[in-house]
Amino acid sequence: MSTPFQPLSLGSMVIKNRFVRSATNDYMGNLDGTISDLEIKLYRTLAVNDVGLIITAHSYVQYPLGEASTGQNAIYNDKFIEGYRRVADTVHQHGSKLVMQISHAGRQVKALAEGLVPVAPSAVTESSTGITPRALTDEEIWELIDCYAAAMLRAKKAGCDGVQVHIAHGYLLSEFISPYTNKREDRWGGSIENRTRIIKEIIIRGKKLTGEDFPVLVKLNTTDGFEEAGYLTLEDAIYTAKLLYRLGVAAIEVSGGIRESKKGFSRPGIITPEQEAYFSTAAKAIKDAVACPVILVGGLRSQAVMESVIDKGIADMVALCRPFIKEPDLVKRFLNGQAKVTCVSCNNCRSPQGIRCNYKAKE
Repeated sequence: MSTPFQPLSLGSMVIKNRFVRSATNDYMGNLDGTISDLEIKLYRTLAVNDVGLIITAHSYVQYPLGEASTGQNAIYNDKFIEGYRRVADTVHQHGSKLVMQISHAGRQVKALAEGLVPVAPSAVTESSTGITPRALTDEEIWELIDCYAAAMLRAKKAGCDGVQVHIAHGYLLSEFISPYTNKREDRWGGSIENRTRIIKEIIIRGKKLTGEDFPVLVKLNTTDGFEEAGYLTLEDAIYTAKLLYRLGVAAIEVSGGIRESKKGFSRPGIITPEQEAYFSTAAKAIKDAVACPVILVGGLRSQAVMESVIDKGIADMVALCRPFIKEPDLVKRFLNGQAKVTCVSCNNCRSPQGIRCNYKAKE
């Protein structure tokens, strides 16, 4: 029987167990985008407590339009390498592996300086903010491809064990693959082949800079969170996964949802086993389509469900976000007999002052 406590290789990276700290924006970065001492402490705590693979909060590859929120880390310039080197050295001291997640906000920004307009594949209004982005030009898209590739190289120079390209949760690259946010009629839009072209170019250029042995992971949206026609389909996600596998990615983390959807990636009230692993159907479909390891995130709360996910071949690794905020020592707790997390999925852990569990039980 396969278990989450067994080691696994993602390309050249050997991980001591199957537990993944999924990328979690901590809002603790310095205002200039550099790594803060609080973040060093956060990553140290996760590594000390035997989280096998730690994926960083998403780091933006272009300034200023790539920044999603204040307190987010950046990787658009070489000056940010040293901070990530501190994180990598800290994590490695305790036997964990570190992967840097890179992203661009696209239309999902909370605020921009006066006079700046968000960019996206197309000028589709973001309904939760009312902000309408402008469509990227062809020249700007090629510039963004270079920004992503350069960020991948910086992750390697910083001593990270790999990089994860964020193609999920409504940020720029997932905006390209979704027909809801991509209405283009040029080579970057229309067919799924065209909608994934930017991702293909990023992986190809990034691997040329980093070398084939440097693990490149992706986080992939499998749904926008809407059932109606005109949104991202599982079939399109499977096409994208197959493309990524052919391009040599080391692992695919399966997720879903955009900010506008009420059925997003951080669903509240996960209490029963039946509510857990809500992207498992999509993960199994992706796993059946590719030969690289698949990581499942989304509502995993009990050790029994995590073991079942791996043993049944739904995914190769299990990723958690909110539970590690509540219990950063969760892996050790599981080893000592704890059956499930204490996180109640209330979604009160995120705030502009930094992530922490803010749950208060009803009296």
